[in-house]
Amino acid sequence: MVNWEKVQELRAKGWGWGDIAEDPSVDFHPDASAGDPGRALRALYHRSGRRIAASATPTAAPKKLRKDELERKWTLLRIGYVAVPLIGLWALFAYVAPSPIGILVPAIPYLALALVVAAFVLIYALYRRTEGKRWSVVYRSTVVTGVVAGLILAGGIGLAGTLIFGCPYLPPASALSGAGGSGWSTGPLPTWHSSGNPAVFFYGATWCPYCSASSWAIYKALSLYGSVSNAPPSHSSSSDVYPGTPEVVLAGITMGLSKAGYPAKVAFLPAEDTSGIKDTYPTTASCIQQAYVTAYASGIPFLVVGGQYIHLGTLVDPANLTPWNLANGSGLTSVVRGDVINETGAPWSAIKGQAWLITAFVYRSLGNSCAALSTMQTDYGWKAADVTGVGNALGCT
Repeated sequence: MVNWEKVQELRAKGWGWGDIAEDPSVDFHPDASAGDPGRALRALYHRSGRRIAASATPTAAPKKLRKDELERKWTLLRIGYVAVPLIGLWALFAYVAPSPIGILVPAIPYLALALVVAAFVLIYALYRRTEGKRWSVVYRSTVVTGVVAGLILAGGIGLAGTLIFGCPYLPPASALSGAGGSGWSTGPLPTWHSSGNPAVFFYGATWCPYCSASSWAIYKALSLYGSVSNAPPSHSSSSDVYPGTPEVVLAGITMGLSKAGYPAKVAFLPAEDTSGIKDTYPTTASCIQQAYVTAYASGIPFLVVGGQYIHLGTLVDPANLTPWNLANGSGLTSVVRGDVINETGAPWSAIKGQAWLITAFVYRSLGNSCAALSTMQTDYGWKAADVTGVGNALGCT
């Protein structure tokens, strides 16, 4: 005998007549001549004068339930739907703000590669899906989850970097433009001061011949603003290109008074690897330093003046210092130092252009105008040639 209470229960749940007829707990056994079991059960049900209880609330049919359960599983398709917007938004914000959002994982190349992988997973899953819909309420909510997660992740990293670690906001490299030629760039960048003075941040290594050649221009520019100590001579790696390029070690430099007795108006912040081991890079001492390295330094040497003037790559061509490299005599480093200090000779000719540019950018970071240039000759002991060279770099003459 048919279990009509069970039929009522299953109908209230929204089951179809065919599924109810097949359920063994209903105990329905139609004659072979009755045809479709579902139709036979429905006809018998209505002949019996029964109705579904008014208080019953229909729910999804078994097939629909099974489909929803399948869609809600974390298949490749759902993973792709959540990963693409999550990583895509994170990559976008990390590109727009390489600091602070791109500090942990830079947009280029890491997040960009991760986005490509996530997109491939999604495309592959869509291609492989042969049953059910490729887009549904479940998948739509999954995409929304990915969007919300991406916004929270990017925003959380940005807030933590700014509020906890003091990372500045830096725009993408595409927002920068040339400044003074010779490989310098500037843009909508924040000022960077340390102890009230413009910061000069150097990122390099003593083994690197391009860093070695560039060290002389930095050394000279610093010496125009104050006495420079703890800057021993050395040379680049003998197993690299331009082997044994003469250099001055910048890592331990301390700044003293100017020739006229004024305090130095520059804060030198070096991050220089002094191991001498090729391909060893330095570590940074603060989030501000790391922010500039992450945002703009794809190699070494790298120099930032006042937070607003950036130079990536060699300042001085090491080929111009070949006659004074290690192979031609280790004592020749002193010759380069003497010529740089005295502003004479072939080494100085190769170095002076960038030395004056660095000096000019520090001068500009101090808020000085062209009209005040002449006072530097009196106050800081600049030579007339320094005033002229810096003035040319500033476009004052």
